[in-house]
Amino acid sequence: MAESFYNYIAIEGNIGSGKTSLAQKITEEFNARLILERFEDNSFLPKFYKNPEQYAFPLEMSFLADRYQQLKEELTKQDLFKSFTIADYFIDKSLIFARKNLQNDEYSLYSRLFNIINSTLKKPELILFLHNSVDHLILNIKKRGRNYEQEIKASYLEMIQTGYFEYFKQNKELRVVIVNTEKIDFVNNSDDYSLLKSCIFKQYAPGIHRINSIYSID
Repeated sequence: MAESFYNYIAIEGNIGSGKTSLAQKITEEFNARLILERFEDNSFLPKFYKNPEQYAFPLEMSFLADRYQQLKEELTKQDLFKSFTIADYFIDKSLIFARKNLQNDEYSLYSRLFNIINSTLKKPELILFLHNSVDHLILNIKKRGRNYEQEIKASYLEMIQTGYFEYFKQNKELRVVIVNTEKIDFVNNSDDYSLLKSCIFKQYAPGIHRINSIYSID
């Protein structure tokens, strides 16, 4: 069994990129502690997709509060029987989405609160970002069939994707591995999953590392 160099790993990506599916598969195989984002409990999410201007601020505030509470509880627990911790989100996504969804004055207030909260949380030692084309993301979103997501526009997904890359470039102390998952099926293809999994069990220096094809990894 491969050994992780990291005690806390976050799987990230745009909406529909497969973050949760990958985190669950790795957890099952390696007996890791799993932290899943509780977005389905957020009553503001369906309202936001219908009326983003009205519901953006309460949506982002509710997500921030819930993510903070969950991570604060989970990351302080001691579990000697788990090999490492893996989450299907990085709390900094709160800032990334807020930057794109909020008005400037709202974002100014939000970012001040975020920075206070974020300073108290343990940071992931590795962020694996699943990169997909917007067309492929839309197919995945339609396939999983959540009603409130079906009207998400390609322009919104493009905006969020750009937000992630801008954030990574500005925060070079992060250890980020961006993997192109456009032409792989790690859910149903065991070879694809094994190669993608191997991206996690490698040592990386802080900074951005790009893997254009998992089939070119040595």
